[in-house]
Amino acid sequence: MIRCILGASAKYSTFIATLKQRIKLEHKMSTSPRPVVAVCQVSSTPDKKVNLSACKQLVEEAKERGASMVFLPECFDYVGSSWEETLSLSESLTGDTISQYSQLARKLDIWLSLGGFHEQGPDWESDRRAYNTHIIINDKGDIVSIYRKAHLFDVELPEKGVSLKESSIIVPGPSLVPPVQTPIGKVGLGICYDLRFPEFSVALQRHGAEILTYPSAFTVPTGAAHWEVLLRARAIETQCFVLAAAQVGRHTEKRSSYGHALVVDPWGEVLGDCGGKGPGMTLVEIDMEKLRSTRRNMPVQHHRRDTKFYFSLDET
Repeated sequence: MIRCILGASAKYSTFIATLKQRIKLEHKMSTSPRPVVAVCQVSSTPDKKVNLSACKQLVEEAKERGASMVFLPECFDYVGSSWEETLSLSESLTGDTISQYSQLARKLDIWLSLGGFHEQGPDWESDRRAYNTHIIINDKGDIVSIYRKAHLFDVELPEKGVSLKESSIIVPGPSLVPPVQTPIGKVGLGICYDLRFPEFSVALQRHGAEILTYPSAFTVPTGAAHWEVLLRARAIETQCFVLAAAQVGRHTEKRSSYGHALVVDPWGEVLGDCGGKGPGMTLVEIDMEKLRSTRRNMPVQHHRRDTKFYFSLDET
């Protein structure tokens, strides 16, 4: 197990120096045949330039330490202080933000998972709503997969101090996208609240996913109650690796996130946890033999009945 925890008050200028001392791999990456992933935790603000700089440092550090793919969380580009600001800062996929990440991927020869980009919606001029978009960029700087968040977080929990209606400014995505082949395995794309829908992860696994990824910005109350148990459940029921980059700490006066970016293996064991105190990353080797042996020894997917069976109660 690998853990990387950094205080929330740490400045990004000292963050990288500290990170070099704190991240230790269980195996030497230079000789390991297994691919290494970096799952990141950040504290985005409304300042896109500062956020880009912080994420860029994480990606560069991950590359230096042998990662072949880096996972950034939902709202990696920014967290607005209001719905109006959030919309005003949104861009298209051909805008400056994605262009800079494409250049970074190409320069460093590394794959990127950008886990929740504020993309201007399909009817932007008239509707003024955005997509919450998960983008995979390959080591050539090309976009190879785009998933738009389907399940929107419209939740009122007054006793927990949680009140969000994502659909006020976000358009739900139209469909799942096929898992994409990457250097670490076949990755199925989700975002945050999608985690609560097991049908979603089972569908991705059925279409070949070996790794599920849920970049997130969980609220503190819901994260404390449900975050780890949901991620472990999705890993166990699909027998996939689950990678969940996360937002952490205070973003604006009104919004904070839980943190605890996690990596979970197909048996449900937590391999990496960034904690809840501040930005960081966890570096973990992806052992596909663990996935194969788990599925071979407990062939859950072969035991699964056809879809009609699970809807048979609807016919009575």
